[in-house]
Amino acid sequence: MIAIVKFPGTTCEADVYKALMEAGVPTVIVKYKEFDPDKYNGVILPGGFSFGDYLRAGSIAASTETIKKVKQMAEEGKIVIGICNGFQILVESGLLKGALLPNLKLRFISKWVSLKVIRTDTVLTKGLDKKIIRMPIAHSEGRYYVDDVDYAKTNMVLQYCDENGNVSEDTNPNGSLLNIASIANEEGNVIGMMPHPERASFKLTSVDGTVDGLILLRRLGKWA
Repeated sequence: MIAIVKFPGTTCEADVYKALMEAGVPTVIVKYKEFDPDKYNGVILPGGFSFGDYLRAGSIAASTETIKKVKQMAEEGKIVIGICNGFQILVESGLLKGALLPNLKLRFISKWVSLKVIRTDTVLTKGLDKKIIRMPIAHSEGRYYVDDVDYAKTNMVLQYCDENGNVSEDTNPNGSLLNIASIANEEGNVIGMMPHPERASFKLTSVDGTVDGLILLRRLGKWA
């Protein structure tokens, strides 16, 4: 069973729930103060604006008792995924290194992007055959940065690219270091990502029928 944690200001929990159900992954939405890590194999921190994104995006949620419990799960090897605001919470809490800074052009970005799969040993990409996938992004603070470039090169999961897999400054929507769209810990059980797989899980809501997000979430079910 996967828990989807809802903080005040979280907005994407229902979308993630529906996508996981479509992927055949048992899941439940849990309010953050009611979260019991012993009941679940994994946890997803969905997108939105937790606690209004006051101070910095994800910073208040990162200091809650709930995230202490999430850290415990990560240490036990359980699944921990942060999507968009959830990714921001993971870096603010130290579960993943780095920071998510305001987009380079200081604008909110909402569009579909192509992504190059770099690691195939994480909870979402293990055994994935596709090398180029498409999913939407929607954020104003998605520019990933970390001082340790070697860490970034070793742990990045997805890079922004063009439809042929070419990675360049022109395909970087927000100015992220090395075009990074997703990064994971060494073990691959903790993963943060700015793209929204739940918004690429249904043909009716896809710009071109792409359901690459569903492909990733189905792998999550196998891991769980």
